[in-house]
Amino acid sequence: MEKLRSNIEEVTPVSDGEMAFIHSFFSLKKVRRYQYLVQEGDDVPYEYLALSGIYRVYYLADDGKEHIVKFAEENCWMSDYKAFFKHDRASMFIECMEAGEVLCLTLYGREQLSAELHKMEHFFKVRLTNEYVALEERVKQLLSNTARQRYEAFLKSHPGLLQRIPKKVVAAYLGVCRETLSRLYLSC
Repeated sequence: MEKLRSNIEEVTPVSDGEMAFIHSFFSLKKVRRYQYLVQEGDDVPYEYLALSGIYRVYYLADDGKEHIVKFAEENCWMSDYKAFFKHDRASMFIECMEAGEVLCLTLYGREQLSAELHKMEHFFKVRLTNEYVALEERVKQLLSNTARQRYEAFLKSHPGLLQRIPKKVVAAYLGVCRETLSRLYLSC
């Protein structure tokens, strides 16, 4: 409950009573390494707050190539948001790369929290705005930056992650081959 509170209080303060009310909308789920929270074609009833572990959010192109949209570490929210908000089937996968725990929130719960606590409506708005800005920056990096610039930005935004997940996954995230990642790693 403390991690959820600190996540919320990065945006807005909450009282103990408000926190107890907020917490009642969440459920805890333990996740094993390589377990999927979401797979393509699934219903997506939850958005998740990572309490521990590392998760990758990705999709498969028609040619079978994996495109990693983001990594989610502790204190990071994730879902297949198109499917979550539009009550559609998932087009993404969310895979646990390192065993952990997540808090699960339904869309109905999110809407109830927003309606009953306006500071939570503000929280969700700020959080999604920040997520949108981060995603926009990621697209810009992929389209405009060199492999070295993307690698350096990855190291800055995800310190220590390179040692915790397979290099081929990092290479896929950066849009480079494994050999290029090895050259970048050795040159830094």
